[in-house]
Amino acid sequence: MWCTMKQTKCSIVMLVLLSLLAPAASHAVLTIEMTQGADIGIPVAVVPFAFDGQGRPPQIVSDIVAADLARSGLFKILANNQLPSRPSDNTDIKVELWRSLKIDGLVVGNVRLLQNGKYQVQFRLLDVFKKDSKEQQLLGYRFIVPAEMLRTVAHQIADHIYEKLTGERGAFNTRIGYITKEPGRSGSVYKLQVADSDGYAPQTIFTSPEPLMSPAWSPDGQWLAYVSFFDHRAKVYLQSIADARTQLIAEFSGINSAPAFSPDGKRLALTLSRDGNPEIYLYTVATRELKRLTRDPAIDTEPSWSPDGQYLVFTSDRSGRPQIYRMKADGGSAERLTYEGDYNARASYAPDGKTITLVSGDLGQYHIATLKLDTHALQVLTDTPLDESPTFAPNGRMILYATELRGHGVLASVSADGRVRQVYRESGDVREPAWSPYNRDLQR
Repeated sequence: MWCTMKQTKCSIVMLVLLSLLAPAASHAVLTIEMTQGADIGIPVAVVPFAFDGQGRPPQIVSDIVAADLARSGLFKILANNQLPSRPSDNTDIKVELWRSLKIDGLVVGNVRLLQNGKYQVQFRLLDVFKKDSKEQQLLGYRFIVPAEMLRTVAHQIADHIYEKLTGERGAFNTRIGYITKEPGRSGSVYKLQVADSDGYAPQTIFTSPEPLMSPAWSPDGQWLAYVSFFDHRAKVYLQSIADARTQLIAEFSGINSAPAFSPDGKRLALTLSRDGNPEIYLYTVATRELKRLTRDPAIDTEPSWSPDGQYLVFTSDRSGRPQIYRMKADGGSAERLTYEGDYNARASYAPDGKTITLVSGDLGQYHIATLKLDTHALQVLTDTPLDESPTFAPNGRMILYATELRGHGVLASVSADGRVRQVYRESGDVREPAWSPYNRDLQR
């Protein structure tokens, strides 16, 4: 964790690095298991989409939509064996059957294989309690995409349904970044991975024989900043998601760690010890200009930007133990935000700027928590003992974090109100999650 002022001051980078040295295993798709909150929420029926084509489609779109909605914790999805019929559009729906189930939404649709090899996906969201059949349709879209985009279409359909029924923007058509550790021929292999928000379609962005850590998304979702120990020295890099382009940002003597993009993508906040002590700096990407923000004998690290770009929160032990502080993004005095517990670290903002998530520890237990910035009310959301690296979904509804399960590093998520929890299971060791910003919408 953290080196206190009573101990020999040591690198935060090396301390966080220890968390990566867990048993290694081979890489696999992350699979999600709901552990709390599966039986609550808005009742919705997602009818299996009809398929017009030979064999089976490469992706079962309706299953992905149903899983997305269930995973949010805001919906209770009827099981397929509870469906009274299986309509594929709004022309063959017997509303009396569906009204008896007291559902708030009925999703029907179909997938058709076109002659050019692409797929047409069409869906409708219906309110069966509307008396006028013309008013029953709440949503209806059609997409034409290649096979490899079917999962993306499904996530976008779930986003549309989520927004229509809750009034909030969905975050299913987004991605997550994370670090995995696998066994190699001559030692461990570390990978920077990117996957869909549900853990599918993993893509290896960068591979290294030395530890990787602290992935951070650019606001446009096109780059990941991260820390690499490739030649046994901590360095900060930018990596393009679309291709192999890499840009070295910081390789100063000492610590180079904890990069965080500004909301406009033009600057990075990061921790450097180039002047002898870990301090917060600003790095301008276009000009490579470096500006030091903090000047304190304590360890200052883990900066994170407010959504409006006006503030930075960061971790510091200037009060004797690690706590969260806030300062203006151009520097100046820092305000202490956390007082409960003997350890508060790794803070980041919710998209609305009113709340931060953080790791809050007391008596050797480390949990994910949120802090209301107006009242300073701290709410602990998890009860597992070694939780770390929390990151908000871009709509602020869920928090993704790292924890341990039977000695292995795994990812987990918890709703911002603590009601819903789930675990992303994988055979290997997974750490350091980062939830992406919104992806661009598909053409409909």
